[in-house]
Amino acid sequence: MNIIETDTKVPAKTISSSIGQLLLDMGKITDKDAERILKFQKEKSMRFGEAAIALGFVTMEDINKALSYQFEYPYVTAEKSSFSSSLVAAFDPFSKQVESLRSLRTQLMLRWFERGYKSIAVSSAKEIDGSDELAANLAVVFSQLGERTLLIDANLREPSQHKLFRLNNNAGLSEILVGRASTEILVRIPSLLNLTVLTAGAIPPNPQELLNKETFEQLLSAFSEQFDVIIVNASPILQSSDAQILAKKIGGVLISTEQHKTSLNDTQAAIEACRGLGIDVQIALNMVV
Repeated sequence: MNIIETDTKVPAKTISSSIGQLLLDMGKITDKDAERILKFQKEKSMRFGEAAIALGFVTMEDINKALSYQFEYPYVTAEKSSFSSSLVAAFDPFSKQVESLRSLRTQLMLRWFERGYKSIAVSSAKEIDGSDELAANLAVVFSQLGERTLLIDANLREPSQHKLFRLNNNAGLSEILVGRASTEILVRIPSLLNLTVLTAGAIPPNPQELLNKETFEQLLSAFSEQFDVIIVNASPILQSSDAQILAKKIGGVLISTEQHKTSLNDTQAAIEACRGLGIDVQIALNMVV
């Protein structure tokens, strides 16, 4: 399987490099700057990064970026990101929002993926609950953990993942399901190690029929041999049967809820609709919208 790669630039040295060397590789300081920082560091008994900030050569954002390379925990700075600002896990991994995502990731690892599953659907009761953003950010944090992660946009009614990641959507899942494209159209996001995205593609007139085909199950089976985690973004549960079809094939669904917006009655109706089909249901309070 060939995967399209987007362009990125990262320092050649990673975990074996010191913070100073990484800042040099990133072009944040010069050799002359490094000498001044080292002298100041020794005088004040400080860490190199602290000394560099104190002298005004770099910012905390620069240090966090260098640390992300040193510990192989990739993210991109917001001002240089080509991603949507909704992808907080991609450019603000030290925020409280992303800490809640990492907690959710841990719960899913223990409650779902440790049971041998490779895929999970992510949906909501209705579109206001931000499941698209939750699916995207979950995919990012799983990839940052080192898991080979695939994000599939299976919302064939109102696809959004190509917008969040600023990707071309000329061909995607819908084209694969009807045999007009192959898995070569998957896009790897190298600025976020281990993350690959399959966009939705053209909006078909028959999304339920397409998702109900055996082709989708065969596709998931093939992907499970190549990826550790597969996040499948689905349309809202109460607005069509698409999400239930997907979740039934996958076995489980994560339902996104949003504080002060999601109706308890809607959430309960979505839960009952899925559990009535024997689908394992997980609930998440969405903190990224």
